[in-house]
Amino acid sequence: MSDSPAGPPTFLAALKPAVEDELGRRLALEGAPENLARAIQYAVLGGGKRLRPVMALSACRMVSGHIEPALPAAAAVEMIHAYSLVHDDLPCMDDDDMRRGRPTTHRVFGEAGAVLAGDALQALAFECLVDSPVSGADVARMVGVLAGAAGPRGMVGGQALDIEGAATEAAELDEMHAHKTGALFRAAVLLGGIAGGASGALLDDLERYARAFGLVFQISDDLLDVSGDPRKTGRYRGSDADLGRRTYPGVLGVAASRDRMDALVAEGLSVLAPYGDGASDLAELLEFAARRDA
Repeated sequence: MSDSPAGPPTFLAALKPAVEDELGRRLALEGAPENLARAIQYAVLGGGKRLRPVMALSACRMVSGHIEPALPAAAAVEMIHAYSLVHDDLPCMDDDDMRRGRPTTHRVFGEAGAVLAGDALQALAFECLVDSPVSGADVARMVGVLAGAAGPRGMVGGQALDIEGAATEAAELDEMHAHKTGALFRAAVLLGGIAGGASGALLDDLERYARAFGLVFQISDDLLDVSGDPRKTGRYRGSDADLGRRTYPGVLGVAASRDRMDALVAEGLSVLAPYGDGASDLAELLEFAARRDA
């Protein structure tokens, strides 16, 4: 694993403006009820690293040398991510009052307004995909990828497993987070690859990379809860344990969790190695995800 300082790759910041422009254009929402439009814009345009859309753009650039074909997919996957956060924050779920340093969507627009904003974002995401500058067959593949990632065998299924709280072993945590956290990372990478023209073995490799990335991201997040600087993470140490959440350090221990994460990083990098410099963006993102608790 790289020993470089724990900071985001420079290209992450370089690609964010393209993502913000695409989201801003698609969320102008002329003709929509004003309060609904404001709630949607509040939920999506209020900041964030834009990691998932940048992954889509990076995968597309790896395959094709360009990011433009994946811009609609990048916006789509971020809309699904934003909807999931809006609904996760609701009183019936995690009951959170703050998100990214400001009141959560339901605290500003009410619970009904937040539910409707999340519902609308799901539909808008698929509108974006239909605008992708690819063949009709590839649009259909992309719709299938995102629907699967967002649905009961993906993100929503993972949330259901988390609510059940039955994960007591590493394999069960893997299953839960491969759905809840990893599904959208997988979708982002595959959507970018398809937009760039990838097929066959290349898409298989992108999927293998994305599966490793999703678990690395979650283990790193769990480690931040036990060793991260509260001034940087925005949460006190041990908050997951206090809330009764099952985490990798809680199941495996801190040292074994780091070993597991290192092995997954090595796995992901080995998948990318045959693609050389073209895969450098995705490789840097994987190492960045792993060293967030450094």
